[in-house]
Amino acid sequence: MYRDVPDPWHLAERWYERRKYDLTMASLPRDRYRRAFEPACSVGELTVRLAERCDRVVACDRVESAVATARRRTSILPHVDVCHLTVPGQWPLGSFDLVVLSELLYYFDAPTLQHLLGHAVGTLEPGGTLVTVHWNHPVPDHRGTGSTLAPIVGSLPGLTLTADHRERDFVLQVYERTGTDGTAAPSPAAREGLV
Repeated sequence: MYRDVPDPWHLAERWYERRKYDLTMASLPRDRYRRAFEPACSVGELTVRLAERCDRVVACDRVESAVATARRRTSILPHVDVCHLTVPGQWPLGSFDLVVLSELLYYFDAPTLQHLLGHAVGTLEPGGTLVTVHWNHPVPDHRGTGSTLAPIVGSLPGLTLTADHRERDFVLQVYERTGTDGTAAPSPAAREGLV
């Protein structure tokens, strides 16, 4: 799809996409993150937004031309690294306090999906945030929708669902990794002493 146009989904132009990215960013329970990972970053639209709230962003895509476009878009952001990686077989080293899986999970068969989710949770720090956002309509190339993926992600041990936004067109969920003692991460209000 990237062969003929640099942005085949018109991610920068469509109100639908911009609104979805804004809702994603507004759903993050913390104001600031230390290190985020965004696999399947495409042309970097969400990556640029994540860079505003993260000290470091590691983004990747399996399509070389998408990586080149994302690198150009983020070239003035020295704290953003855009890599050519194919998840889950390739995964960056280190841990993250934010992992964003956007428009990605429905491409994988069940065993590969579990492998990818294992990496995501395994590299997520205690108290870290996992975000999933997926199109909610059937597509021939997709193995699921936002609604069918939600219970799969929700069944993973060590995560607490903290936000669940569902629309006809997409499902946006936010999870936080439980602490080493099994306690849930505090809510945004609790972090500021309001409750």
